[in-house]
Amino acid sequence: MSTLLKVPSGPLFATGSDGSTAHVQALAAAARAVAAGVAARGGPAPAEPPDGVDAAVAELNPLPADGVGLEEVLLEVATAVVARSIDPTHPACAAHLHCPPLVAALAGEAVAAATNASLDSWDQAGGGAAVERHLVGELARLIGWGRAADGVFTPGGTQSNLMGLLLARDHAARTTLGWDVAAQGLPPDHGRYRVLCSTAAHFSVSRAAALLGLGEAAVVPVGTDPNGRMDPAALDKVFHRLDAQVLRPVAMVATAGTTDFGSIDPLVCISERTRSRNIWLHVDAAYGAGLLLSDRHRWQLDGLSAADSVAIDFHKFGWQPITCGTFLVRDSASFAPLARRVAYLNASEDEAAGYESLLGKSLQTTRRCDALKLLVTFRALGRRALGAMVDHCLSLARHAAARVAREPRLEAAHTPTLSTLVFRYLPDDRARSDLVNAATRRTLLAGGRAVVGRTEVAGHVHLKLTFLNPAATPTDVDTLIDVVLRTCCQLEARP
Repeated sequence: MSTLLKVPSGPLFATGSDGSTAHVQALAAAARAVAAGVAARGGPAPAEPPDGVDAAVAELNPLPADGVGLEEVLLEVATAVVARSIDPTHPACAAHLHCPPLVAALAGEAVAAATNASLDSWDQAGGGAAVERHLVGELARLIGWGRAADGVFTPGGTQSNLMGLLLARDHAARTTLGWDVAAQGLPPDHGRYRVLCSTAAHFSVSRAAALLGLGEAAVVPVGTDPNGRMDPAALDKVFHRLDAQVLRPVAMVATAGTTDFGSIDPLVCISERTRSRNIWLHVDAAYGAGLLLSDRHRWQLDGLSAADSVAIDFHKFGWQPITCGTFLVRDSASFAPLARRVAYLNASEDEAAGYESLLGKSLQTTRRCDALKLLVTFRALGRRALGAMVDHCLSLARHAAARVAREPRLEAAHTPTLSTLVFRYLPDDRARSDLVNAATRRTLLAGGRAVVGRTEVAGHVHLKLTFLNPAATPTDVDTLIDVVLRTCCQLEARP
């Protein structure tokens, strides 16, 4: 005996004329909720301590026996969540590589969510699989690679770096020992494997080495110059030392855009050395790859085409909603270690008939079509406009550096390469520098006035501004630095 499903009034899905109308109304209500929450907050961050934010969210019963209705819950979310969120669209929000999402990207995100494609099989993806494949080809051409290149969308640079080191490890084992790591496990000589990167490289490199069974001790840091770029002379010394110890570098991770200084390692010099030694070159360009869109600044990525693999995050320069990363390889054959044949996902006869699966390019199975929102953005705005946005963000960092240089109580730690500036306040009592700078960041955050980054340089606390908002102006930058400077002075005056 069957029973009727009891559901709230109104269409369940965004199909048919009624469903389409309900979908449009729901999206409009969601947009109103965002606007209401932003207006209620009034700044880049909630002027409320973390326990207050937790208490507001805890008042919402996450799983009531009976629903309250969509309009009601969106009003609740506007107050409890949006009004208490960090706003990357605000010009005083400049702490992290945390971009404001473009309207075009939000529209693309909505379409991707409505189609709900999963890219692990063609019969769950359809056009979504084609979108990713063609967009990957365009990104490969931007790098300067040929038709053999390939790639996949990822949640971001951490997974992309893991994939780069995975393929590097397996390439080393296969080419020297004929060893299949996927089938046989780690090779007998894996204890000699080493991964090289600069001292400023992302922490995900060490994490990836640990996950891949090489251990964090296998990561060999290479010294940098004063602006945080890998020093080729220091790299040569590392090679000499490893040769003497009979250790084998299997991967070099060069960084195009370090998290703090935005430094770009000398890719041409590094690639010459890795090529001569048959070392896999992975470039973590999660931050700096946006320069590929810029006619003015793309020269800074000279040498990128020599990489074996590249990580790019479009939820940094690219202004996409999180997440939107890509992992690209110069030769599609490099994906061989990830190949899988699963009867219910990618049957060989289906693929022979043209129903291509992307399963063998990813560490994930179920995977959304993040490429769609990027396609919408690229098509809607075009490369020139996006490149101009990158240029503007870089100019804001240069403006901030010039302003800091004019302030006797402020000291920059580097010359900007991309769109970050690391600096600190210098109190009369230099011994209080760390205390004052750290307290300044927390004070601004607690008051909801500004979101400023914190890092350490040579063991001392510094502040960091990251400019990813192409709508911000030099006046906004000056206002932000004024607020930082005034707060530092006030805190220094306290006993």
